Amino acid sequence: MDTPSSTTARGERPRISACIIAFNEADRIGDCLASLAFCDEIVVVDSGSTDATAAIAQAAGARVLQRPFDGFRSQKAFCVAQAAHDWVLCLDADERVDETLRASILQARDGGFAAAAGYRFARLSDYFGRFLRHGNAYPDRVMRLFDRRRGGWRGTREIHESASVDGPVPTLRGDLLHYPYRSLEQQLAKTQRYARMMAEHDFARGKRATWSKLVLAPAWRFWRGYVFRAGFLDGWRGLVYAYVRANYVRQKSIMLWLLQHGQPLADPPRGDTRAAHGEPAHDP
Repeated sequence: MDTPSSTTARGERPRISACIIAFNEADRIGDCLASLAFCDEIVVVDSGSTDATAAIAQAAGARVLQRPFDGFRSQKAFCVAQAAHDWVLCLDADERVDETLRASILQARDGGFAAAAGYRFARLSDYFGRFLRHGNAYPDRVMRLFDRRRGGWRGTREIHESASVDGPVPTLRGDLLHYPYRSLEQQLAKTQRYARMMAEHDFARGKRATWSKLVLAPAWRFWRGYVFRAGFLDGWRGLVYAYVRANYVRQKSIMLWLLQHGQPLADPPRGDTRAAHGEPAHDP
């Protein structure tokens, strides 16, 4: 689909389109949208939510579009393409712009986004009621504000996607507040799903697991985050987070190992076990 023309006139300060993808985020999208009130428009691409996500977004003044989900990168690229302005700020529904970051973005905008193709900033994640400020969790810098004429959500990887641009990418002060998990159960399910998607992506690209990666990579992820990057300073939350993230690496390595040995990652279709063993499918 063609990119809409920007409405920003020559010599006028750049305008910003906020771009969000969402699915069943009724409990979180309101705060996300409120933090983006400084933007000139908000575009939400919803992938068929069955809750009030779309209604909440529309009530907040967002332009809501519906599109079947076919991958995180593709969904975000589509959203950016629908924006009315060339400078876009991309968020997930579980993220918020804090006051310091908002001020930094407005200062950069008032300066015409001079000599920059995009901007990165730190992401600060909530974990069981407290923000993680150490370890592998922070500063977790992401590039989410950029000129779509110079880049975007490029590549083919649909999971752990990232935007890139051709040109300078300075770092702004402030944090992108992140509320990624509603519960430990959701985190475990989410990391397992992501591990599978990454294993399948790596396998398709010809990447292979080794004995050393199976054994050492999870341990290194834990010690790097918890010890060398001082994740222990986040208390018991830092310990739990480090263990879960190490387990993600373990799951991904095991799944890649199974794929390269021709083993399925999901249960095969269930048939009648008696018929599979040559027994009659129905009782006489």
